[in-house]
Amino acid sequence: MNSGDIAWMLMSSALVLLMTPGLAFFYSGLVRERNAINTIKMSFIALAVIAIEWALVGYSLSFSEGNAFLGGLSWIGLSGVGLEPNPTYGETIPHLMFMVFQMMFAIITPALISGAVVGRMKFKAYVAFILLWGLFIYNPLAHWVWGGGWLSDLGALDFAGGTVVHISAGFSALIAAAILGPRNTEGKTQEMPHNIPFVILGASLLWFGWFGFNAGSALSAGSLATLAFVTTNLSAAAAVVTWMLLNLVRGEKPSAIGSAISAVVGLVAITPAAGFVTPMSALLIGSISTVISFFAIQFFKKGRIDDTLDVFACHGLGGLSGAILTGVFATTSVNPAGANGLLYGNPGLLLTQCIAIAATIAYCVVGTAGILYFLKATIGLRTSSESELRGLDAMEHGEDAYVLESTALNSTKL
Repeated sequence: MNSGDIAWMLMSSALVLLMTPGLAFFYSGLVRERNAINTIKMSFIALAVIAIEWALVGYSLSFSEGNAFLGGLSWIGLSGVGLEPNPTYGETIPHLMFMVFQMMFAIITPALISGAVVGRMKFKAYVAFILLWGLFIYNPLAHWVWGGGWLSDLGALDFAGGTVVHISAGFSALIAAAILGPRNTEGKTQEMPHNIPFVILGASLLWFGWFGFNAGSALSAGSLATLAFVTTNLSAAAAVVTWMLLNLVRGEKPSAIGSAISAVVGLVAITPAAGFVTPMSALLIGSISTVISFFAIQFFKKGRIDDTLDVFACHGLGGLSGAILTGVFATTSVNPAGANGLLYGNPGLLLTQCIAIAATIAYCVVGTAGILYFLKATIGLRTSSESELRGLDAMEHGEDAYVLESTALNSTKL
């Protein structure tokens, strides 16, 4: 084992964990103040619920030897997952280290979906949903792509989660928003973010943590991690500049929220390609994906599906465009373990990427709908109209994010 690689993977795991609180701030700043705590809690609870699911059964179903579609049960309860390396999942780090690194991916993926349903979903239903979704959707997908499943055998490339994390979460979010239905609104103020500094803070934490997400997926502190680090930063930077230029061309003001959202889109898009493309290709991937997501958000604002925080446009379409562009820009000149894409004489990779995307979308759409309809028929999905109007912070958690000084003084006098 290599102590440098172990240190890098410990740091990368911590960085990916930080992304979930970052997501909580990002999402909470975009909602009304009466739903701020509920929105944060939806991300925070995933840190606990999914970590336990992953340790008990999720890791085994995702990465142990099984069949083409699902891992086996040999590593249930982390049995056989110890401090010695597993050559398949990192020759220079403990097997347990790889497990906990992947745990952080499993945690943030269902938390991403929460942005589509904030302000109207029962908290207990949400907890049950992320548990079932992690078990029946995320675990099989992780096995298909990273655990020796059929998409891996097909030759699909996904360096750090374009299909497994972002396409799966984005399309599941779209289905969840459609099944749950739109929010009860009180006019345009319902749509206004209540804390823009939270949005910027969250996006900044996500950008910072994404270096562990992508560069950590190299599983060692070497040249491949360096490449993924650089491509990650350049794609996000290109996305921010592209979004701002789109604002200016359309005669709009370059908003801080737009910069935050565009950074996330660029980070999402480079995720499947980070270790397979050149830095200059990363710039193009960030720009192209941003144009797609920018106009998708404009379109969905006029639609009937209430994807509250644009999870589908950012993560679903960002991941989709990134996965497709991996099939265009990938080159073995930077990573011999990858493959050449369309621009390097291999159109077959682009076809493979499209098959992986289609399979992921179909599985997530059907599976997510099944889980949600099951919960709807058993414990119910949606809060009452009164809860939505008063806010889920008070109705679901008995807490308020902000206590006005006058209210506090009156409470003290009483």
